[in-house]
Amino acid sequence: MTDREELSWDQFGAATRQLASAVVDDGFAPDLILAVARGGLFVAGALGYALEVKKVHMMNVEYYTGVDQRLDAPVLLPPLPDVADLGGARMLIADDVADTGATLRFVRDFCAEHVAEVRCAVVYQKPQSEIDCEYVWRRTDLWIEFPWTGAIPV
Repeated sequence: MTDREELSWDQFGAATRQLASAVVDDGFAPDLILAVARGGLFVAGALGYALEVKKVHMMNVEYYTGVDQRLDAPVLLPPLPDVADLGGARMLIADDVADTGATLRFVRDFCAEHVAEVRCAVVYQKPQSEIDCEYVWRRTDLWIEFPWTGAIPV
C-alpha cells in the first residue's frame, strides 16, 4: 500500500475536463477564474480553456512550507489582486488541492465581498478540509504528487 497518490499529466487533463463538465452541468457560468498560486495556476488555465473563460486572475498565498509543514495561517503575497477588477463577477476559484482548506477559505473570504458569487474547484479534496468545495475531481487522504511538483536539481 502506498502513502502517496501520483497524478500524471494525462490524469490531470481528464480531471480538469471532468471538473469543467461538472461546472457546466451545475449551470454555473463563471465570469472569471481565480487561480491560487502556484498549483492552482495549472488548474485555472485548464478550466479557463475548457469553460472558455478568458479572464483568469491569480492570488499568491503561502501556507505550506514543505510536506506536512505549514505556517500558522495563510499569508497573501504580492502582487495583491485589484478588487476593482472583481466587480460583482461570478468567480470560480481554482486550486490543486483542498488539504486543510485554510488557504481556500482565506481566498474565498477575501473575494466574497467583492463578487456576486464565488465557488471553488479543486482536483483533490481531503477529508479534513474545513471548506467543502463545490467541484471536486477526487477525494483522498493521501499525500499527492502532482506532475508539476518535481524540482529540477541544479
